[in-house]
Amino acid sequence: MARILIVDDESAIRRALRDILELEKYQVDEATDGLDCLVKLKQNEYDAIILDIKMPKMDGMEALDKIQLLSTDTPIVMISGHATIDTAVEAVKKGAYDFISKPPDLNRLLITLRNAIDKSSLISEKKILQRKVSKFKTQEIVGESKIILKVRATIDLVAPTEARVLITGQNGTGKELVARWIHEKSLRNNGAIVEVNCAAIPSELIESELFGHEKGSFTSAIKQRLGKFELANGGTLFLDEIGDMSLSAQAKVLRALQENRITRVGGDKEIPVDVRIIAATNKDLREEISKGNFREDLYHRLAVIIIEVPSLNERIEDIPVLTEHFMEHICHEYGMPLKRIDDSAIEELQKYNWTGNIRELRNVVERLIILSKQKISRKEVLDYVIPASQRHNKFKELFEQFDSVQELNEFIKKEFNAYKSV
Repeated sequence: MARILIVDDESAIRRALRDILELEKYQVDEATDGLDCLVKLKQNEYDAIILDIKMPKMDGMEALDKIQLLSTDTPIVMISGHATIDTAVEAVKKGAYDFISKPPDLNRLLITLRNAIDKSSLISEKKILQRKVSKFKTQEIVGESKIILKVRATIDLVAPTEARVLITGQNGTGKELVARWIHEKSLRNNGAIVEVNCAAIPSELIESELFGHEKGSFTSAIKQRLGKFELANGGTLFLDEIGDMSLSAQAKVLRALQENRITRVGGDKEIPVDVRIIAATNKDLREEISKGNFREDLYHRLAVIIIEVPSLNERIEDIPVLTEHFMEHICHEYGMPLKRIDDSAIEELQKYNWTGNIRELRNVVERLIILSKQKISRKEVLDYVIPASQRHNKFKELFEQFDSVQELNEFIKKEFNAYKSV
């Protein structure tokens, strides 16, 4: 059941409209003026608003501007008995769905409301679909620091070649994004990029996942299945977290790289494949080799080009632009007006220890957008992001030198005077 808000200072008009709309099975709320309307909007969501222009305290034109800040997609039908054509045009220019003169033609009002609600529903569905589609689009690599510019330059040089690439870096730094951009800028971009998370697949299933299997090759193999190598034929195969791959699977991957051929599990036919391999890991593969967990010959096959993706702590100068990028993206996803962030809040984010890197920063920005007001302040960063323990860590060494506040004050006074005398 659609929910309608009637905003009019005349009780007789509100009552008449309510009776008509309730007969049409709408749920109806009332507001007596613009201010009352804004209060109702903060408490409830509405499918449409009927808004009078001439009202005390806050008229309809002023309320129209405020409503669009609170609820951008809610259609607003303006009504008035005193308005001119110029007023109607101005209202529509400001974002009103339609304008109807008083006393309203009830048939026209009902048709307008129905169309407005249908349009609003379509807009909401469109946004949901856009969010789904955007997940499959390759996001840009954001940042202007020297270290990230070097990564982008390396991608531009490597992408057009057929060289195998090993991408290293901590969790959450954007290794997958780098792999996608190498594919996008390669001559294979018309083919697929197929991703395999080697850490998420049990060791006993990884070979079937990569190379496929024949019907009856094991108990659950009820039909033939193509592996990731075949699915990526003509494109790119991205082996994420390759440091977690079993040694037996490593041997088969090595053979596939050497011969450009694979054999399905349970099969004896060799199948030619044409794939470009991009691998990624958060482990030190040299160390894994010394421990016997990774094949050295495979490492040399994969590491023709090594791209090290920096941690966020190594590129804190990119935090302002990354934050703005995420704010725009997230506000668009939620269908809300773009929020702003204080410079002091950015400074606090730059002091934070980003163990989760870019992924953590995005989550933090989303948290701040949801929990903060129109502008994100330093206080909100301290309240919602920075743990109390971390806030006090920077003073810990200083505090430990003194047994009382008096001693601390004397020290500060002494150091301050020395600073001023220089």
